Amino acid sequence: MYLVVGLGNPGKEYEGTRHNIGFEAIDYLSDKYNIELNREKFKGVFGEGFIKGKKVILLKPTTYMNLSGDSIREVANFYKLSNEEIIVLYDDISLAVGRLRIREKGSHGGHNGIKSIIANLSTDVFPRVKIGVGAPKGDLVSHVLGKFSKEENEVLGKTLKAVTEAVEIMIDKDTKEAMNKCNGFDALKCV
Repeated sequence: MYLVVGLGNPGKEYEGTRHNIGFEAIDYLSDKYNIELNREKFKGVFGEGFIKGKKVILLKPTTYMNLSGDSIREVANFYKLSNEEIIVLYDDISLAVGRLRIREKGSHGGHNGIKSIIANLSTDVFPRVKIGVGAPKGDLVSHVLGKFSKEENEVLGKTLKAVTEAVEIMIDKDTKEAMNKCNGFDALKCV
């Protein structure tokens, strides 16, 4: 079984913001695999289904970004998941919009959601897909809580499709294979 978590903030005011791209990725997976996010528990909204023949839980924590680890820890403990069975999808300001980077482990890099997960799991070893949202030209908070431009929105569909393909490979094969196939992805070259 795998837990695929998208990081974001709950509430209408955060929909479509850069910081919520993890939630959008979960919605994309939910639509593609017809996994309804219709259950509320573990400080999150989730659904269960199958991806590539393997049982999967899709989760959107409702704790706000900085406490995401609380929700993930509860799900992992309940289902007795190893860290390698937890895949986290989240925004990364060090990557341009349309870029992906997959890692098996690593520091939080200043991302408070990842910091919370590392603290709650007591390790930085868990697979993750970083989704580029671009570097801020000004204030960081305004940038990540801001919406994508019209031009950026045009590449997001291809980006979310690539995230989905990366998750499929991670579940069907392994994280290293996903890294080899997807780490060079650039949606701008696909337009």
